[in-house]
Amino acid sequence: MFEELLARIATTLEEKKIPYMIIGGQAVLLYGEPRLTRDIDVTLGVDANALPELIEISRKLDLEPLPSDIVRFVKQTMVFPTKDENTGIRIDFIFSFTTYERQAIRRARRVPIKKAVVKFASPEDLIIHKVFAGRARDLDDVKSVLLKNFSLNFSYIKKWLGEFDKSLPKMGLLKKFEETRKSVLK
Repeated sequence: MFEELLARIATTLEEKKIPYMIIGGQAVLLYGEPRLTRDIDVTLGVDANALPELIEISRKLDLEPLPSDIVRFVKQTMVFPTKDENTGIRIDFIFSFTTYERQAIRRARRVPIKKAVVKFASPEDLIIHKVFAGRARDLDDVKSVLLKNFSLNFSYIKKWLGEFDKSLPKMGLLKKFEETRKSVLK
């Protein structure tokens, strides 16, 4: 069910030449421990000005937009939430605008699924996203990815978390990552 939907989304975004990467629970399934996830999170390499094209893509994919006022919701959240009409699976399209997100999309790993190639965030970028989200579930996901991937680029992870800490010092992202990493090493 998820694989079919991931393949359809990837194929359509490739046809429309929209850069993207799969993040969230689906990427955790690829790099970490299996866990229940009920949605698909797609970071796009375009900003919210591409919303009309994404609405068209969602129609082509039989995805139902969830907000009643799509434009207002996207302006407030930078997310276009949809639901697959056949399976009920939620798909969140996340618009990006930062240098980091664009770089992470370029670093995405290509994974064959069905007859498509689906781009997933690298394990390092998945860790960065999860530390930034910072919920207990996200930090458990970070632990899971750390335990399953032995050749991670820790310099890259620390560099970006340190950059985010400069503009958001109260979040303490680098410290949160180091504490999570140490808890795995025990």
